[in-house]
Amino acid sequence: MNDSIRKIGTKELVACALFTALIAVGAFIKIMIPLGPFAVTFSLQFFFALMAGFLLGPVNGLMSVLLYLFIGLIGIPIFAHGGGPGYLMRPTFGFLIGFAAAAYVVGRLSKDLRAMPLRHMIAAAFAAEMAYYACGLVYYFVMFNYVVPGVAGIGLSELFSVWFFSTVIPDFALCVAAALAADRIRPHIGLPRRR
Repeated sequence: MNDSIRKIGTKELVACALFTALIAVGAFIKIMIPLGPFAVTFSLQFFFALMAGFLLGPVNGLMSVLLYLFIGLIGIPIFAHGGGPGYLMRPTFGFLIGFAAAAYVVGRLSKDLRAMPLRHMIAAAFAAEMAYYACGLVYYFVMFNYVVPGVAGIGLSELFSVWFFSTVIPDFALCVAAALAADRIRPHIGLPRRR
């Protein structure tokens, strides 16, 4: 049977659920960084999203994050600041969508994980970080300037200084940490089928 249409196996399902839980736990391991009128949350969610992509592959890694988003949007308070469908109106929701993009990108770029050199794993994680920021910054800009009523809006320079330059280096440190962790873990575990 074609690999792309084969049903997800029990081992894959358990692994996806495990990473969904880890991403949820990562939301509560956080540091608040005050930047003028803004407060940027730095958490371990991004790390676990990268690990899901590395260890489960692009499709299963993406499914882990989408399940996390679904659980949060139905009202279970597993996001960094709660949960519920109202979260869609928060300008920072794009960064949560970015976790899904990051898991997919790093999984796609590390298809042959067992033979991949560490430096390529770090490069894949960095590409995933850029996908994460692309989702987050575009969503934030659109919501803050065109959707959320009663706010003054945000310019591109302020958007990048607050939501990119202030956190891109700590998030790159998480990229390196995820690549190192995946590199150490991969020889010792029987990975589920990566797809």
